[in-house]
Amino acid sequence: MTTETPSDPRPSLAALSAPLVERLVADAPVLRLGVERVGGACVIDAGIGHSGGLEAGRRIAELCMGGLGRVTLGPVPGPPPWPFGVTVHSAQPVLACLGSQYAGWSLSHGSGKGAFFALGSGPGRALARQEALFDELAYRDTADAAAFVMEATAVPPAELIAHIADTCGIAADRLTLVLTPTQSLAGTTQVVARVLEVALHKLHALGFPLDRVVDGIGMAPLPPPGGKFLTAMGRTNDAILYGGTVHLHVTGPDDEAEDLAHRLPSSSSRDHGRPFAEVFAAAKGDFYAIDSMLFSPARVTVTALDSGRSFHGGTLAPDLVERSFRDVR
Repeated sequence: MTTETPSDPRPSLAALSAPLVERLVADAPVLRLGVERVGGACVIDAGIGHSGGLEAGRRIAELCMGGLGRVTLGPVPGPPPWPFGVTVHSAQPVLACLGSQYAGWSLSHGSGKGAFFALGSGPGRALARQEALFDELAYRDTADAAAFVMEATAVPPAELIAHIADTCGIAADRLTLVLTPTQSLAGTTQVVARVLEVALHKLHALGFPLDRVVDGIGMAPLPPPGGKFLTAMGRTNDAILYGGTVHLHVTGPDDEAEDLAHRLPSSSSRDHGRPFAEVFAAAKGDFYAIDSMLFSPARVTVTALDSGRSFHGGTLAPDLVERSFRDVR
């Protein structure tokens, strides 16, 4: 397996993630996952008809990062009633987060009540290359197998599965789709494990050079799962927006690192200050009506490696996290 140019030192996301897929399937009974073949593809159910769990979500998050991330569960700073959370680290944060974990491929089939829609994330995106982002990253992966993670509450139709496999240039029986409803245990875990990815996505939107990001680590409290979709979506977003902390290590001038630390936190958004479910309701369910600058961690530290100085921005909002984690919609 090779990347776009022979001299490119970056690893193959497909190669690194393949063993994670194999272990997920092999351990499916222990992890309370369902495994079936649909349209030839391997479909892993992590919360639709099978309950899944926190460990399944942790492993799915590592798979979603293309094998370039380490995800752990344990104590994190937060409101006293919610002392546990997710910590994410990557020594290749740009490739792990933007090249793999980011939900950047819009997938749909049909129309009306029976339509299927989901955003595809995971290492298979680097095979499909349906986003201009991959030209910017100058990264191309080649492999005979692909894996995707979707926040979905239904199994994709066979026609869409065939389209995904064809776009990736692989046989359908070499495709793996992992389905994680947001309100499930696994879904909640893998969404909150995007705390570092959310920071990288906003950093990119702010125009900070991606090649100057060297390392990154983030953490966020783990919300109680369950309930309806709006409740789960609100809680997982608030865990990051008001409870998430990220530390980035970058090269370059101090003033640019300091500026990044000030502009990156969610507090820079006009929509900051209310639980996400309320913001979403006020926008009448239109994501595009929400200020895109809101989607970022609550608190950020940026260390300028050339000087050794660190800059801080934002602050945790434990009262909002507490309010969100108890609210039911």
